[in-house]
Amino acid sequence: MWLLHLKMWLLLTALFAIIYAVIVMIGSYLGIGGFGFYLSISLAMMFIQYLIGPKIVEWTMRIKYVKRQDQPKLFQMVESLAVRAGIPMPKIGIAQISLPNAFAFGRGIRDGRVCVTQGILNLLSDDELKAVLGHELSHLKNRDVLTITLLSVIPMIMYRIAWQFLFFGRRRDERGGNTALLGMAAFIFYFITNLLVLYASRIREYFADQGSVLLGNQPKFLASSLYKLAYSSARTDKESLKEVEGLKAFFINDPSQGLKEIRELKQLDLDNSGTIDASELSVLRNKQVRLRFADRLLESFSTHPNMLKRIKALSRIRA
Repeated sequence: MWLLHLKMWLLLTALFAIIYAVIVMIGSYLGIGGFGFYLSISLAMMFIQYLIGPKIVEWTMRIKYVKRQDQPKLFQMVESLAVRAGIPMPKIGIAQISLPNAFAFGRGIRDGRVCVTQGILNLLSDDELKAVLGHELSHLKNRDVLTITLLSVIPMIMYRIAWQFLFFGRRRDERGGNTALLGMAAFIFYFITNLLVLYASRIREYFADQGSVLLGNQPKFLASSLYKLAYSSARTDKESLKEVEGLKAFFINDPSQGLKEIRELKQLDLDNSGTIDASELSVLRNKQVRLRFADRLLESFSTHPNMLKRIKALSRIRA
């Protein structure tokens, strides 16, 4: 856990060092008036996204909130996990889509919402479902939605600066060469900060996996649920995947990577039982995972960690 904390602090330091460097460059060459305007626009957009984001998710995912009498077992699972996590009871919703998955969102801990799709209720065992719910409640406890939203504003600012200086700066400033260089630098910083924000998202997934275990769930149940979700995603038709393309960052796994992930994970299921048990996790713990360059590159542009690496990390956690 300490290593994940260290990576997160180093990441935050890098992000804010970059934005400070851009402020200094713009202040040196052009003054910061224009930058302040675009910073304000970006912050305003982020605030609007923060306010209306939950409604957009509810509408897109066709969420129906339930009460204890509607789903007593699901309600009891979330309630017990929320007590162990020390957070207020979140709203519980069921998304009316067939793709098996789960997600959490909201403006903060007191506005937390934990949702499962209709498809996941018939796929996982009770222990596996509880492990998935523990992962989602850990996202709420760690304020991951707010963290990623705040970090995402940095590449947004870089993009707007790059666009302004590359396409409009030369018209208003005799130092056209300087503005073009600033625009190019901002675009490079946009690309780098976007990669760093994606990296932050992947770190938060590892945190949430560990958080689920800390809430009393055994690693084998979370690993097994990830295996089943990857398998179901691989069998899902492309139209259903397109339906949730814009919101896959919320999910516990990336549905669009299901086919690739199941090819990697199938080797872990030594007895072909369709699950991953403690002995299979133990075998993985003693193996070295080596990713091809293409897999490492693909992971760099993803909101979720490589699934094999992720389950390898789970195998190291003691229940």
